[in-house]
Order: sequence, then structure tokens, then C-alpha cells
Amino acid sequence: MTDIKKKLQDDLAALEYELHVELPKEILKARAHGDLSENAEFHAAKERQGFVNARINQLKQRMAEMSMIDFSRIPHNKVGLGSTVVVLDVKREEELTYNLVTTEEADAANGKISTTSPIGRALLGNEEGDVVRVTSPGGVKELEILKLTTIHDAIG
Repeated sequence: MTDIKKKLQDDLAALEYELHVELPKEILKARAHGDLSENAEFHAAKERQGFVNARINQLKQRMAEMSMIDFSRIPHNKVGLGSTVVVLDVKREEELTYNLVTTEEADAANGKISTTSPIGRALLGNEEGDVVRVTSPGGVKELEILKLTTIHDAIG
């Protein structure tokens, strides 16, 4: 989690520097060129300014959400954030391992799925031995939870 917070803080610092230092210089330079109604540099800088401002607000909101994660409320014996889950795809008879992570950490190709993804949401709150059904574009999958390691097991 600290890696995510660090990345969010670094992204935020870079965007704030761009918003408060680089973009004002670009806007001043573009204004010096004269007529603003046909000044593409000015319009591009103003558009970028709006985008950077929106992204800064998104990052601040995400950092506030991250700081409110209460690890004591993550269950000890059920799937939750930070869990590693070994499942059996019942139809395909294939074992898969998923790590449930935040949206920022998600990397499906490497088995890191977000708790907000369809599979992540389906697994949340379940225990070893449970069979969960996941509706995907390819149809309904049945996943049997074979092994569960929670964030508490990984820390302790």
C-alpha cells in the first residue's frame, strides 16, 4: 500500500508543478504572440490546464480514499483486499491464482486483479471451498476457491 501512496504522491507533485510553474509560462508565452482567438498554443495550454486540474482532483480524492482503508476491517478468513486466492475454473478444469489489489495495482496479465473487477467482486467475502459464479462476456464462470491467503496471513 505504501508503494501506491508514494506513486500517487509523486504523480500529484509532478502535476502540481506543471499546473503552477510550466503551464503559466506557456500561457504567458502564447499570449505574447498576440490575438488569442486564433492562437492554438494558448488554447492547447488552457485545455491542458483544465485536464491537469481535473487529474489533480482525482488523485487527491484517491489518496483520501486510500488513507481511509481500515486493515482491521479486512476479514481474516474471507477473501478481501490483499488476498491471494487459488481457484479452480470448474468448466475448464484449470487452476488460477489471483491477487486482489487496488485499481492502481491491477495487472490482470500477472494475476493481479482489482477488487472492483467482475472476478474480484465475485470473490470478495467468500471462503475456501466456496464456489462463486462470475458473469463475463464469454459466459458464466464457476470458480471454486481452493486456497486462500489473506493480507493478515501475508503480514503476520
